[in-house]
Amino acid sequence: MNTHFALVTGASSGIGLALAQGLAKRGFNLLIVSNEQSIHTRAGELRQTYPELTVIPLVRDLSLQTAARELYEYTRTQEIEIEVLVNNAGVYHDRDILDDSEAFTSLILNLHMYTPAMLCYLFGQDMRKRRHGYIMNICSVTSKIIAQRLGTYASTKSFLAAFTRSLHIELKPFGVYVTNVSPGAVDTGLYNIRPWMTKAGKCLGIIASPEMLSRRALRALFHGRSKVTIPAVFWHLLTFIILLIPTWLLRLIRRMKLF
Repeated sequence: MNTHFALVTGASSGIGLALAQGLAKRGFNLLIVSNEQSIHTRAGELRQTYPELTVIPLVRDLSLQTAARELYEYTRTQEIEIEVLVNNAGVYHDRDILDDSEAFTSLILNLHMYTPAMLCYLFGQDMRKRRHGYIMNICSVTSKIIAQRLGTYASTKSFLAAFTRSLHIELKPFGVYVTNVSPGAVDTGLYNIRPWMTKAGKCLGIIASPEMLSRRALRALFHGRSKVTIPAVFWHLLTFIILLIPTWLLRLIRRMKLF
């Protein structure tokens, strides 16, 4: 068995599934992880499309602080060498920080920061020794947008973006490429946008399809880029405008219940 694998978290749907499909198309065996049982169905579909590849599904709760170590030990026990690590698992969220439950706050902090950082740490050690490997962290354009209702989500993505940049600088001399993929709006059904608005957003280049994101993200990863924003132009412009808004104006917007 070819022991060289790509590990993709959150691969049962959306961006993670599209990235798993893109990696399979490039000839990588897959270890796909999700907290949903449907990951087994996705694995079956991938095997049908790519019968020459090995596809292993795992159901894991990656919000647990033991998850990264357990996943790493699984690959060692099974003698699976991870050549590509994709940290994609996450939850979108826009709510006031103190309106969340303690359980959810712990979940999002672990899922967006602790687990991906530890997976990078553990698998990154092996990649550095081999002087070869690829790590992709799915961050977000909101990592630069720290405002009300996005406090927890944007802050956790901000940590992941900063962590990824540092890791890119540290590991590139060892032949290990680390890329921050920062999506804007992606057509995954996550945002409950009406179909006509999604179609219009795609036409205007504001909303990306998971497939388009996968193509651009993987191209950036294998070309050794440190960061890619998808879609780029609109979200770069919007982020720049938002950064110019002073705090007092954000407080006024909140009082007026505009956001």
